Amino acid sequence: LNRDCATSELPASVKLEEEPKSSSKRLSPHQRKRGHLKVEYEQVDPKQEQWEPADWRRQLENIREMRKARDAPVDHMGAVKCYDSQATPEEMRYQVLVSLMLSSQTKDQVTSAAMQRLQAHGLTVATILNTDDDTLGRLIYPVGFWKTKVKYLKQCSAILQKEYGGDIPSSVEGLTGLPGVGPKMAHLAMDIAWKQVSGIGVDTHVHRISNRLGWTQDRTKNPEQTRQALEQWLPRELWSEINWLLVGFGQQLCLAISPLCATCLNQTMLTPRGRFGHRILLYSRFCYSVDI
Repeated sequence: LNRDCATSELPASVKLEEEPKSSSKRLSPHQRKRGHLKVEYEQVDPKQEQWEPADWRRQLENIREMRKARDAPVDHMGAVKCYDSQATPEEMRYQVLVSLMLSSQTKDQVTSAAMQRLQAHGLTVATILNTDDDTLGRLIYPVGFWKTKVKYLKQCSAILQKEYGGDIPSSVEGLTGLPGVGPKMAHLAMDIAWKQVSGIGVDTHVHRISNRLGWTQDRTKNPEQTRQALEQWLPRELWSEINWLLVGFGQQLCLAISPLCATCLNQTMLTPRGRFGHRILLYSRFCYSVDI
C-alpha cells in the first residue's frame, strides 16, 4: 500500500470468502466469480474511550495538600459535626437530616448555631412536632429562608413519625420525597446518617470548582448537572471525600468572588473555561452563580 491508501484503522483479520458452488458444471474463466474479500475490524470497548479530565489526579492531590489542615468551617460545623453523639441512632439520623435542611443557602456557622439551639430545646421528631411555629422560627433564625424551613421541618417530621416510625428513609428516593429535601441533601444524608455512598453531594462550591477545574466535559448550569457529570468518570471510592474536600476548598481559597488564585497549587492547570470563568467573577460579580 502507498501512503495515500493508509488508514487509521488496521483490520483484525482478512478472510477470503468463496461463492458457494451451485452446480458441478464447469465454467469458463470469464464466467467464474471472484471470491469476496471480507475485512473485519476489532470492536473498541466503549469503556476505554470514557472521557475524564486530563490532569484531575494531580489537581486532586494538590487540593488535598491545600486542605490538609482541615480548618475550614465545614470541618468543624458541617452536617457531620452537627448531631448529638449521645443521641439514639434514630435521633442522630434525624438530626443529620435537619442540619442538611437548614444548611441550604446558609453558612455553616449559622447552621451550627441554629442546631445548637435546637438541641438545647430538644431535637427529636416528637419535640419538633410539639413546638409551635413561632418558637421554631426563633430557634432556627437567621438561617436562609427560615420561614419556609419551619414549614418543611414540621411537614417532614409528621411524615417521619407516621411512615417511618420516627426514623428517616434509607434510600435516596425516600429522602427526596420529603418536603424540602433535594438530591444533594439526600446523598449526604445517605453517606453521613446511613454510611452508604449513593451519589456525590454537590453544592454551589462543588459545582463552581468542578467547572473551574474542567472536571465536567461541558459547562454545567446547576449542581444537579454537575453531580451527573462527575459521577460519569470520578471513581466511586472518591465520591464521599470529594464533597468535604471541595466545600472546604471553596470556603477558604477557591472563593466565588475574588478567588485566591495566587496561593492555589492548581493555578497553572486551569482549563480555558476555568480561566474565562475567573474573569467573569472579577469583572461581573452578578454573573458568577450562572457561569461558574
